[in-house]
Amino acid sequence: MKFGIDRLLADPQLRKPLEGRRVALIAHPASVTRDLTHSLDALIAAGINVTSAFGPQHGLKGDKQDNMVETADELDPLYNIPVFSLYGEVRRPSGQMMSTADVFLFDLQDLGCRIYTFVTTLLYLLEAASGTGKAVWVLDRPNPAGRPVEGTTLLPGQESFVGAGPMPMRHGLTLGEMGHWFVEHFGLDVDYRVIAMEGWAPDAAPGFGWPDDRIWINPSPNAANLNMARAYAGTVMLEGTTLSEGRGTTRPLEVLLGAPDVDARAIHSEMRRLAPGWLAGCAIRECFFEPTFHKHAKSLCSALMIHAEGAFYDHHAFRPWRLQALTFKAIRRLYPDYPIWRDFPYEYEFERLAIDVINGGPALREWVDDAGAEPGDLDTIAAADEATWRERVRPLLIY
Repeated sequence: MKFGIDRLLADPQLRKPLEGRRVALIAHPASVTRDLTHSLDALIAAGINVTSAFGPQHGLKGDKQDNMVETADELDPLYNIPVFSLYGEVRRPSGQMMSTADVFLFDLQDLGCRIYTFVTTLLYLLEAASGTGKAVWVLDRPNPAGRPVEGTTLLPGQESFVGAGPMPMRHGLTLGEMGHWFVEHFGLDVDYRVIAMEGWAPDAAPGFGWPDDRIWINPSPNAANLNMARAYAGTVMLEGTTLSEGRGTTRPLEVLLGAPDVDARAIHSEMRRLAPGWLAGCAIRECFFEPTFHKHAKSLCSALMIHAEGAFYDHHAFRPWRLQALTFKAIRRLYPDYPIWRDFPYEYEFERLAIDVINGGPALREWVDDAGAEPGDLDTIAAADEATWRERVRPLLIY
């Protein structure tokens, strides 16, 4: 199969509209061609007039480890073009940044999750281009989590850098498709097009979204493999808790919990008792780890690790958002007074609890903390939101 960048480079007719125009590239370390050439190098080698580049959260080089760690603007030492940070002094491209190009090529590998900030960066770029005559092209890449949709819809007024609009946590779209939804939903006046992939099969085994003949490159420092990408729509919620998500270990965001003062085995047992069907589609392994930095650094943590891979993986049964929610519910049942929710600024949101920012509203937290709430109560809310989203985006699907 071919990703968008590979099709653009291979087809002179696709590149023809770029002739005589200044081009900007929005990229990160996973922005590579099939032969692992970085898109910036490949586009310039193909004769495209690249006049600027942009890096999202974690930077064009992908060197910034954690959230709320900013990247500065710089000058590319090889090509002598400005490299602007969209996670530094600004999140939205400024007018001066937009003045450096006529066409903006957006070539970011996504994880298929609303909270992954590259989704919001695409919206902000489209909004900056709207009404200016500037063009935005998405060089499409796979959604490694595939087509499944899961989670409650972000509520009005809950928008943030990790919540671009009213979509569920696991949205099931490629960024090319998401751009179409943004243009339609927000009524944007922008010259938008998608250089679509060729041969992407989101429902085909074994990758179910990620082709098994393509190398995985971290799009951000803690997105180390396909297992993480599949689990992320659930495990990212740990960022809003006191529980470790595995940062400071070699397998971050592949665990359901890590803490020195809980019994992961007992929690696992309670999860099986509460909602055994929510554990389907993966293997869950009780383990221990000691983070070298971040939450619970230098402390031995009791943990549960997800294996949504190999023979354990059932693409259509795996529901990571419900699985993570169930983990929180089991902790609350076994440890009623445990301080699950972390009270700290999250992605520059200083008033709302981080878990509510992440989920786009308080519904999940309230369900966890309500002693009388059962799994079916959350399932009813989420299932309705999921069905609505599937219908809303069905006409926009490219593949």
